Amino acid sequence: MKEKIIAPSLLAADFGNLQRDIEMVNQSEAQWFHVDIMDGVFVPNISFGMPVVSAIKQHAKKTMDVHLMITNPDQYISTFAKLGATNLTVHYEACSHLHRTLQSIKNEGMKAGVALNPHTPVDLLKEVIKDIDIVLVMSVNPGFGGQSFIQHTYDKVMRLKQLIIDQNADTLIEIDGGVTTENAAKLIKAGADVLVAGSFVFKAENQTQTIKDLKTLANA
Repeated sequence: MKEKIIAPSLLAADFGNLQRDIEMVNQSEAQWFHVDIMDGVFVPNISFGMPVVSAIKQHAKKTMDVHLMITNPDQYISTFAKLGATNLTVHYEACSHLHRTLQSIKNEGMKAGVALNPHTPVDLLKEVIKDIDIVLVMSVNPGFGGQSFIQHTYDKVMRLKQLIIDQNADTLIEIDGGVTTENAAKLIKAGADVLVAGSFVFKAENQTQTIKDLKTLANA
């Protein structure tokens, strides 16, 4: 069985001590950095701009998992490739030509991800699932950290896993929002491969131990 991945979300890091928090993730058992990009239009919040992503990349020594919560993501694909993104995830709800967007991401040498808002059914990915490297299931409404986990997510993940199996695809399932040691094992059992954890990690007293605990539960 493939090792399950823990991806701390830098949206919850201390922006006044960003390099310190990046170094903590570098030294932890986490495998990815999750970087949320918000434009204040697609979601009601604004996060990192390009200079901050560039600064993160200078210090981050692991996979850069970039999640675009923006309108018109196509116009920024090559920019994020140049900034060092390993994975680039766009929202299904923001793409009118999803297949073309996925091809553009792959042509830039990145893994292509598609994020689904809580209300978006997984069946909408049926025609393109083989072209998707990662499906990111939003388990909270996108835009702000620290929200409560939506319980319906377990059923959604199970349906998505079945779709991936039925289509004989290699797509990873990533969960973003409200992930803790309370629900990590259940999410993995439902079919998740990657767990994004923000507030739960960065607000913890012992951050590296919290990451280790999540990873242990995910790979039990």
